[in-house]
Formats: sequence, C-alpha cells, structure tokens
Amino acid sequence: MAHTQPTGVAGVQARAAPRRRRFSQRAIVAWLFMLPILVLFALVVIGPSIAAVFYSFTDWSGIGKAEWVGLANYQKLFFQDLSFRKAFSNNIIWMIIFLIIPVTLALFAAGVLAPVRRGGMMFRAALFIPYLLPTVIVAQIWRNLLSPTQGIGALLANWGIAGFDRAFLGLSQTALYAIAFVNNWQWWGFLMVLFLAAMQNIPRELYDAARIDGASRLDEFRYVTLPGIMPTLVFMLLMTAIWSFLIFDYVWILTQGGPAGSSEVLGTLVYKNAFNRFEAGYASAIGLTMSALAGLMIVIFIMLRRRGWEI
Repeated sequence: MAHTQPTGVAGVQARAAPRRRRFSQRAIVAWLFMLPILVLFALVVIGPSIAAVFYSFTDWSGIGKAEWVGLANYQKLFFQDLSFRKAFSNNIIWMIIFLIIPVTLALFAAGVLAPVRRGGMMFRAALFIPYLLPTVIVAQIWRNLLSPTQGIGALLANWGIAGFDRAFLGLSQTALYAIAFVNNWQWWGFLMVLFLAAMQNIPRELYDAARIDGASRLDEFRYVTLPGIMPTLVFMLLMTAIWSFLIFDYVWILTQGGPAGSSEVLGTLVYKNAFNRFEAGYASAIGLTMSALAGLMIVIFIMLRRRGWEI
C-alpha cells in the first residue's frame, strides 16, 4: 500500500519538523565549538572589566579588602590630580604628533613607491623592517643613538656641528618629543605598507583618464589616490587616535614618565599608581577613563559609517 503524505497544516508542520531539528543540531554544534572561546573571553575580558569598574569606586591597595568610596577617585582624578592633567595633555600632544607626522610620511612614501616596479619590493621591505623589531630592542638602539656622549649628537659635535649633543631623553622640554620620534621611526613603515596596498587596488584606468585630462602628479594624488584610499586612511587615523591613549611601552622603557613627569602619559600613570603607590582603586579609575577615551574614538568611527563613509 502506497504511503500518502499528510496534507494541509499538519503536512506542512510534519515536513518542517526535520528541518527545525537539523537547524537546531547545527546551532548546538556551532555553539559548542565557540564555547571555549566565549569562556576564555569571559575570563580574560569581561570578568576583569567588571572588576575594574567595581574597584574604581573603592580605596584598594591591590591586596586585601576594598573600601567603597563612591566617586571619590573620580573627584580626585578630574579636579585635584595635577599629574593626571599633565599625563592627559601629553597624550593629546602624542595623538596630534602621530596623526600628522607618520601619516604624512607614509602617504608620501607610498605615493612614491606605488609606480615603482623594478626594485620596489626591496625598498618596501627596507622601510617595513623597523616595524618588525621588538620594542625593547628599538628603544635600546635609540637610547644609545641619542646619548649626548656616545650617540649621533656627539659624533656631529666632533665634526663641528653643534647643538645635537644634548640629552634629549633627559630634558623636560624634549623628552616626550624624543620618545615620539623613536616610536614614529618604527611605526610609519607599517602605515606605508597599508597605504601602498590600498593604492595598488585603485584601477589604473582612473589614472589614465586623469592624464588624458591633463592632470599633474599632484592632481592625480589629490583627486584619484586620496579618494581611492580614503577608507583605509580614515580607519588608520581613528586607530592611531585610539592607540595614542594606550601608549605605554616606549615611554616606560626610555624615561618611565620623567624627567619630573614631563613625558608622563596615562599608561605610565596607571602603572605607577597600581604597582608603585599601591593605589589600585585609583589606577582602575584612570584605566576606565582611558577606555572611555578609546570608546569615544569608536563612537566617532560608527557615526562616520552611518553618515555614509566607506570605512
């Protein structure tokens, strides 16, 4: 006797039931594969983040019981702590430097190397190599090069060129800018590679059309290259702004925020309060402020996307 398929609503439900079971099984398997990552994320990110929010409202040394103090840490941070104001202003200066100098250098180098075919890879690799070096090694190299007695300045002084044999890392007027110079030496090659990759994805027909219209190299860069790499450029500007508030390694290795706090940034201030002064609750408040500043940059990124920016 032939088997007849149920018809009507019952038939539709009967045919849909196996599909629902297969979908549920696939969903369960997918969540099982993601479970280790989610657990690790909860332990490493979500848990410490919640703890940092709690401890920012406490007086805690990092060991033992925390005493709830409410908004006292934030009141001290924004209205009393002069070191925070100095560190924040240094981060702003750092951000301005890195939004201008390395980006300009990277755009110029990428624009020059983009048309190069023979030997272009050698130049790109040479400019990118500093980014591959560990921070500690780069810092130590430049500590020696900037030495007033044994570095480049001393060599120039022996040649009769005065003015560069100064302790740039030991002077309040130049310490922050010297550290930024060292970091920029390593960083701008990375930006150059990103911009170069974006430029090479621009259709050559656009450049041919610009040349037919009589455009100069500068006009090509302005009206063809920049619009073509705008998503990459804007994204890296926003990421550079975020990373500017998270800088720690170069400052700590070269000066530890000195001399006299002239190169202090928020990252080193957090470290000193947490591990040198044992004010972990106050350090948590500073850390959350840094996160809020980084979050502000992300909000800007989202707003630009909603306004139609292709980033």
